Amino acid sequence: MPYGPAHALPGDQLTITTNPDTAPFWEAAKEHRLTACQCGECGHFRMPPSPFCPNCQSTKKNWPDLPGTGTVFSYAICSKNPATGEDFIYVPVVVQLDGTDDARLISNIFGIDADDVRIGMKVQVEWNPINDGWVLPVFRPA
Repeated sequence: MPYGPAHALPGDQLTITTNPDTAPFWEAAKEHRLTACQCGECGHFRMPPSPFCPNCQSTKKNWPDLPGTGTVFSYAICSKNPATGEDFIYVPVVVQLDGTDDARLISNIFGIDADDVRIGMKVQVEWNPINDGWVLPVFRPA
């Protein structure tokens, strides 16, 4: 059975919370800039951001702008809105971010039939407004 078009989750149903380790990511997203936490000592990228680098244990962080592109590393096809239970096709993806060593971001993809999403496909970031003035990075085929 074909699923049909994949959609971004409705922004009015999404909320986030930040902490000192994640706030720079979300502040950049408000400006439509994709970034990832990079160790200020060894250069290793880590997503999600954490207080310590898993590679060298440093607490120093950089937040470089990334090109906004990546590759689908993994995905799932979902057919129910998690907030309401109504029929709704969305595709959560794990995106390997270009411009990093191996940082991955969990998001979702839209602008494509769910049946056509493939591991290895190139994607481009888009920006989906959500609650409280925040913006969520989502992806479409590149």
